[in-house]
Amino acid sequence: MSGTTPGAGDATKGLPPEQLPPSSGIPGSEREDLAPPRSNVLIKEIMRSSAVTTVLAIVLALLVGGVLIALTNEDVQKTSVYFFARPGDMLNAVWVAVYDGYEALFRGAIFNARGNTFAAQIKPLTNTLGFAAPLIAAGLGVALAFRVGLFNIGARGQMLIAVGFAGLFTFSLDLPIWLHIPATLIVGIAGGALWGGIAGLIKARTGAHEVILTIMLNYIAYYLLLWMIRTPGLLQKPGTNQALGSPTPETARFPELLGPRFPLLDLGFVLVIVATLFVWWLIERSSLGMRMRAVGENPHAARAAGINVQRIYVYAMLFAGGLAGLAGMNQVQGAVTTGITETIDAGIGFDAITVALLGRSRAWGTFAAGILFGALKAGSFSMQAQDIPVDIVLVVQSLVVLFIAAPPLLRTVFFLPKTDAEKAAKARAKAAKKAVAA
Repeated sequence: MSGTTPGAGDATKGLPPEQLPPSSGIPGSEREDLAPPRSNVLIKEIMRSSAVTTVLAIVLALLVGGVLIALTNEDVQKTSVYFFARPGDMLNAVWVAVYDGYEALFRGAIFNARGNTFAAQIKPLTNTLGFAAPLIAAGLGVALAFRVGLFNIGARGQMLIAVGFAGLFTFSLDLPIWLHIPATLIVGIAGGALWGGIAGLIKARTGAHEVILTIMLNYIAYYLLLWMIRTPGLLQKPGTNQALGSPTPETARFPELLGPRFPLLDLGFVLVIVATLFVWWLIERSSLGMRMRAVGENPHAARAAGINVQRIYVYAMLFAGGLAGLAGMNQVQGAVTTGITETIDAGIGFDAITVALLGRSRAWGTFAAGILFGALKAGSFSMQAQDIPVDIVLVVQSLVVLFIAAPPLLRTVFFLPKTDAEKAAKARAKAAKKAVAA
């Protein structure tokens, strides 16, 4: 034993590190870092996804909305005076206020269990779909422009011009219903596309910013339509001297899908579904959509690859304007048929920006966001019956957008895993801090 050299029987002695066998797991030895289980990776990716972020943004907005409902409730305010004497009274009042508010929202937007008939029970859902149709159409136009890197806030002007074109060129025609409806629809969409194309063409030729262009075109469209409905022989309703346009002819109105008991759900919703399918195919499957996405990601790289960026800008704004024109046709041929006014857009052109942001500028995401906002609008009328200010609904809508625009805030509130980009940014900040300290 005394003549035995330590380690003489070790065949790995003297080998370079890269030729050593893997660790056997003996305590004190080196061991490999094992990859995390695939289930953990899958769960982490799901929690990081935009769908989860969107849902949690809605949940958090509803929670904050519930706080506002409680703060504005009279019973809660009365019981808060003696909260420390009887806290149960205030807590009960808070629960009743929030529950009644959101129950009224559900009852007015989805299903009314208090209805005497099945038709009365599902009418809120049809109202939601009817309110959502123009929001989805205009939102698709804004979302499509977003994918090309354009901030189109001119949906309002495009809607108004579409209504003006339809009224000016088709309301006086004597056509059968099967011809009058598509003629009015096509003329309106063409008007919106023309108005959007003007902004795209000016940007392509001069480089002017599309935000300024569309804002100015909104004002031009507004006052142009106002002039037309004030001028006899153009759009002004016969027999009046007020700023009121002619009503939509019976043969140009969208037919109700489920009959007169559900007046808000008409052919326009079917057209919006078709438009969503078209936008999805255009952006995600067509060669033109590939070029649009390339320009949206990096116009300089797209130009270097041989893509005509200026032409893509014009195409994008033509499509965006046409979709906003479809929203205008949903208004004049469906929701507002008693007469054209300068406010026939009902703020939909600006709400479309919110819908597109909530839908992440994706076709079906925008469709779902439009349904959500249609439900909030339909349910707001029932909430008002509970003495809840309608402004609460607007606050909830604004909070949804705010939370979606701040994903790190959501991840902090709900303890979600950080993205790789956030981890890298945190590591860079920590390294920079150490460098400064050194």
